[in-house]
Amino acid sequence: MSGPLHSEPQHAGPVVWCGIIGATCALLFILERTLELAIPFLLAIILYYILLPPMQRLIRAGMGQNLAALSVGLLFVLAVALGGIAASYWIGAPADSWQEVLGRYLNGGLTFVRDMLQALEEKFPILHQIGLSNTFNKRLTVFTTTFVQKHLTDVLVSVAASLPSLLLAPFLTFFFLRDGRRFKKFLARAVPNAFFEKTLYLLHEVDQTAHRYFQGLLKLTVLDTSVLAFGLWAIGVSSPLVLGLIAAVLAWVPYVGSILGCLLLVMVASTDAPGDPLVAYSAIGVFLTVRLLDDFVFMPLTLGRSLHIHPLITVLMIFIGGAVAGVAGLMLVLPLLGVVMVVGETLGRLITNPRLRARHRNAMAIRTRQASADLVM
Repeated sequence: MSGPLHSEPQHAGPVVWCGIIGATCALLFILERTLELAIPFLLAIILYYILLPPMQRLIRAGMGQNLAALSVGLLFVLAVALGGIAASYWIGAPADSWQEVLGRYLNGGLTFVRDMLQALEEKFPILHQIGLSNTFNKRLTVFTTTFVQKHLTDVLVSVAASLPSLLLAPFLTFFFLRDGRRFKKFLARAVPNAFFEKTLYLLHEVDQTAHRYFQGLLKLTVLDTSVLAFGLWAIGVSSPLVLGLIAAVLAWVPYVGSILGCLLLVMVASTDAPGDPLVAYSAIGVFLTVRLLDDFVFMPLTLGRSLHIHPLITVLMIFIGGAVAGVAGLMLVLPLLGVVMVVGETLGRLITNPRLRARHRNAMAIRTRQASADLVM
């Protein structure tokens, strides 16, 4: 009797996968419209999977769920505060203000760009005839003036408006830790008994999928940091590990983060060696090499393998996510695809399983007879 129920399920077919990809694109479109809520929600999930193992250890030691969640949250806040204090003492007071440091690196980067344009004009006379360097200097002056006057205020207002939403992240994390198990039980109670086992499996797989994704993201960050730091150290750039870590974290936001990371490396390299443009060119080469490895080797092997997604589908969905929802789509496409894939494959197995559907029809018929047993015809 139990053979058909426990038989090995079939893999998802093309119809199920079309539904998975379509549902992922629809969710990306919705999240792109609610980005202010999606970002703190994503940060809360990351903190949840970081703090979940120590909370589970406290629960196994005999502590209650609420007290364990509160204790882990307070310890995390205390650790972050102590880490910030230790870092401030370790770094010490800078000799120059942050405005002077930023200005020095910006000037170094602009000097590198101007020297590069002048070298191109010397090598290609047609560029000198059209006044490439002069056009760049004029456009840069107009851009900085226009940006400060027209766009800087809007950017600052947007950043200030998004800060309150970021405060939702620790708030959501605490309730994920405290009430996560209750929410799973609440969802399971709404499922018919015939599909209860599969529903428990679905909830477990969704949780494991998200957990594997953020583990893969951490591995990807470690790989990017290590390779970038080694390459920057090899060409003689100062603070290679710090720069590699910043660039790797910025790469969490594809395209935009990669551009900012590349600009950061160029500014530092050109400032460290103002008379040797080869260092800045080498920094660009190192960054581009790591980005190619990231997109076609590291990401499929970490995020794609963590989610059990084929590398080809991983790469294609990254481009689809960017086309549908821009930067937010690039960030969220893989975790969404992993969750939707689990839900879609499980629903496909439920729908195509004749044994489970027969059990559900039989249970509904029994309930109908029991409800009408004492009624007078």
